[in-house]
Amino acid sequence: MPLTHATSRFDLDIESGAAIVWYSDIQIPKSTGTLISFSEELETDPAFFVRGRFTYYFDRGNMVSILIAPLTLKATGSVGREVIFQGETFAPNAALNSVYKFNSYRLTYEHFWFAGERLRFGLGATAKIRDAAISIADSIKISEKTDLGFVPLIKFSLVWRFADPLALVLDGDALAAPQGRAEDISLSLQGNVNDRMSLKLGYRVLEGGSDVEEVYSFTWVNYLFGGFSLCL
Repeated sequence: MPLTHATSRFDLDIESGAAIVWYSDIQIPKSTGTLISFSEELETDPAFFVRGRFTYYFDRGNMVSILIAPLTLKATGSVGREVIFQGETFAPNAALNSVYKFNSYRLTYEHFWFAGERLRFGLGATAKIRDAAISIADSIKISEKTDLGFVPLIKFSLVWRFADPLALVLDGDALAAPQGRAEDISLSLQGNVNDRMSLKLGYRVLEGGSDVEEVYSFTWVNYLFGGFSLCL
């Protein structure tokens, strides 16, 4: 979302930084698999990430956007008990390598309301395609669970221009259901460089997962990011 006053209807937003796991609890399948913590029993390294959003503004109060947000996390270590994952059995204390992939592709519509020149609130809907995969491997074999699915989310944003050229921006997609939940929420400080570019620094939380018979998986990832928005 641009903070500039350019007349362009198109905006390109890029973020990059570090993704750090707080917790990641996996059990696949829920009834027969082993509940394992990728954050406590294994060691998940911080990951470098890049994500981008392309936005078209119909007018001052309406927009549609496309977000591409890939994420891959890698964990290593050993567990002092037998691990059953997706039908494969891994011996106690075996050296394990795990990959957690969670790529997100989203189409969003949002409508904006304005309270003066300094406050803007947005609300809309997001259609998300989740391309996920979790794998565990030892020196002999690998087992992987993939998941490609559609997730509807509620889109919201709040922009407070507290002191020109700076603004505080809350932005997110979120929804919860009995089968699971998904939240992707950021808080950032943004500032105009000129009438077409703004820079930002912020924190993002990506949290959620599924609790069904096929898979139990909940992960919390903290993002520290910097980025820019460019009116095209």
